[in-house]
Amino acid sequence: MIPNVLTLAGVDPSGGAGTVADVKAMSANGAYACAIVAALTAQNTNGVTGIHAVPPEFIRLQIDTLFTDVRIDAVKIGMLGGDRAIAAVADRLTHWKAERIVVDPVMIAKSGDALIERAAIGALREALLPLATVLTPNLPEAGVLLELRPPEDLKEMRRYAERLRNTMAHDGQRWVLLKGGHMTSGDAIDLLHDGDRMIELGAPRIDTKNTHGTGCTLSSALAALIPQAPDVPEAARRAKAYLTKALASANRLDVGKGHGPVHHFHAFW
Repeated sequence: MIPNVLTLAGVDPSGGAGTVADVKAMSANGAYACAIVAALTAQNTNGVTGIHAVPPEFIRLQIDTLFTDVRIDAVKIGMLGGDRAIAAVADRLTHWKAERIVVDPVMIAKSGDALIERAAIGALREALLPLATVLTPNLPEAGVLLELRPPEDLKEMRRYAERLRNTMAHDGQRWVLLKGGHMTSGDAIDLLHDGDRMIELGAPRIDTKNTHGTGCTLSSALAALIPQAPDVPEAARRAKAYLTKALASANRLDVGKGHGPVHHFHAFW
């Protein structure tokens, strides 16, 4: 059965990140993509010039209306922006007993612009992390979540992955996928940790400036693949392999003058 997978995130008009990129990544990985918009951005490959929040009541209505009708097999949560939006999403996903939730704690755009209110970081920790099946922070986001500086080497990444796992619920399968793309040398190594196993996922570091939306793409591919794979580690391996090829093909695209997008449909055109 083809899985139905939902993204809850903001809209990036340039299509490199947010719900537009999520739908591309989910579709490329064999899932039927649904999308709920939690925020609007004025954004291109150079930066973010404005953010307009969707009222929490309307986010609730979108979730309730969708779940009333459509079977949702996995959920990816990206940019929500504020604490009220986070509370609304957490409440309704709990109500609908949503499963296989991938939480990408989006905080900063590739351009360096903030995508979350600082006051909302506590709400993210308290309301969303307990729901997560997989938490997918990059190194700066891991530092913010733990109120530490970002890890600087693989040894520190291991310690951070362990601490992040302890912030999550302790029932069932719960994983941290700590992304090492912000390291500046060597292979791009991510760590996948469930409180017991610490799995290294390595790939060649791709030399391209077109890295806009890499976090959105990886987390969305992962959400699409978890219902299709035998376990989370296998889904994570497939998602990382997909992203690596999308990065390797990114220079085939000509989108914008800044950090362009990865090539989500590299396998098709």
